[in-house]
Amino acid sequence: MAKSLLEMSTEIIAAQAKHKTMGPDEMAESLRTIFQTLQEIHQLGQNGEGEEEAASGDSLAYLRRNPLKSIQRNQIVCLESGKAYKLLSNRHLALYSLTPREYKKKWGIPMTTPLSARTLTNRRRKLAKDLGMGKQLAEWRAQRKQQATG
Repeated sequence: MAKSLLEMSTEIIAAQAKHKTMGPDEMAESLRTIFQTLQEIHQLGQNGEGEEEAASGDSLAYLRRNPLKSIQRNQIVCLESGKAYKLLSNRHLALYSLTPREYKKKWGIPMTTPLSARTLTNRRRKLAKDLGMGKQLAEWRAQRKQQATG
């Protein structure tokens, strides 16, 4: 299980205290500083891009001004609710009386952009290529066109 930021901070301070004499006030201040630094690093990792404005408490407002930034490496942030997901499903968008098309139009996201995290999109793209789905689709369309004309 992953350690919390507080646990990591206390381990860092404990390691420092072994090599350097530290008073209680100095330990408390160091703990505060290290914890804040770890929080900032964690926030930058969550945001993906590392934008300073997105790292601040105003991240939803920032994402609403820059909707393509809501589609990140490991998550997509719903611009309606502000919650992060791997995929914005039809069912989730229906809670806001939107279809994926309406959502994209409302927020200015290109229609060809998938509403899923980039890693999920890439994994699905690779799987489709491995299964030859594009080739099968092209063959099916050619047969259908031939049947319609013939």
